[in-house]
Amino acid sequence: MTKGLKMEKMQKEPSSKSSRAMEEKVTAEAIWNKETVPKVMKIVSTRLPQRELINLLFVSPWIHHTLHSHPSLWLVLDFHEMSNAGNRLVSALSLPRYRNVKHINLEFAQDIEDKQLEIVKSKCGNSLLNLEILNLNGCQRISDKGIEVVTSICPRLKVFSIYWNVRVTDVGITHLVKNCRSVVDLNLSGCKNITDKSLHLVADNYQEMESLNITRCIKLTDSGLQRILLKCSSLQSLNLYALSTLTDEAYKKISLLPHLTFLDLCGAQNLTDDGLSCIAMCKNLVSLNLTWCVRVTDVGVIAIAQGCSSLEFLSLFGILGVSDKCLEVLSSFCSDTLTTLDVNGCTNIKNRSRDQLLKLFPNLTCFKVHS
Repeated sequence: MTKGLKMEKMQKEPSSKSSRAMEEKVTAEAIWNKETVPKVMKIVSTRLPQRELINLLFVSPWIHHTLHSHPSLWLVLDFHEMSNAGNRLVSALSLPRYRNVKHINLEFAQDIEDKQLEIVKSKCGNSLLNLEILNLNGCQRISDKGIEVVTSICPRLKVFSIYWNVRVTDVGITHLVKNCRSVVDLNLSGCKNITDKSLHLVADNYQEMESLNITRCIKLTDSGLQRILLKCSSLQSLNLYALSTLTDEAYKKISLLPHLTFLDLCGAQNLTDDGLSCIAMCKNLVSLNLTWCVRVTDVGVIAIAQGCSSLEFLSLFGILGVSDKCLEVLSSFCSDTLTTLDVNGCTNIKNRSRDQLLKLFPNLTCFKVHS
């Protein structure tokens, strides 16, 4: 072989090796993108918040493709505390990938009004046909009109929350029960302008209701709550926080809820031992808040201890009528289950250290609910 041919061969060999190395790198990267990236994204998509997942769309075409084809990612729209939420909602629902959205969270979102919900209905109303969860907590600019519009396009709604909206009235609840027949979880907390009429509508139309929150709905009376208790026997969670106008006549009927596990009666100023003794018939009760129930005494708490042996959470904060006597009975019946017990402000209960309380209730992990 001549010297020239040898030189040419030596020059080609490094070039050939470099080319093979490049091909191998490209092949390995293709395999990584095709096989490994989907596996990683499948794991990641179940653990990261939706907003972070959407940011990953811009990292690489393969990640974009993988996530874009992942159907569960597009079942949720989360605009929690976001600005310009109304326009964001319209834009998102205009995209084909959100046509089967099941959960929309607009809790404390800004710039969401009735007019954007009207645009949603006119431009992309079909996108909400499968919606099951709608959170409008703190959306103060939405009125009865907005509720009428949005509920008219989500017939499969199961969970509806509109916490602290003083513009909503019985008119809005009328639209809700008319348009959405499958609601089982309803949060009307802080909706100060709804009356017993709304509770009558809820009771008559949602008899499979499992969770109801009517905290601080100050226009409600015994009449509305009694209708709920008589007709909604499937209730598991009932929040009656800060409803000082209710009386024992209503509280006694809580005993009609055999599946009740959570009950908040904080501030129930008219609740007496008679009412609490009836509530003790709710054998499955796990969480009970009696904070500032000032007419309750040992008699009522002892009835609870004897009737609700699965109790895990109990607050007696601020009740002057309870003493060590009820604590001893609670220890006899609920010591294996109680993990949270607040007796702060109960001046007739002996002041005990944590270690002393743990001797009575060995599973306690929380000793104070209220500051």
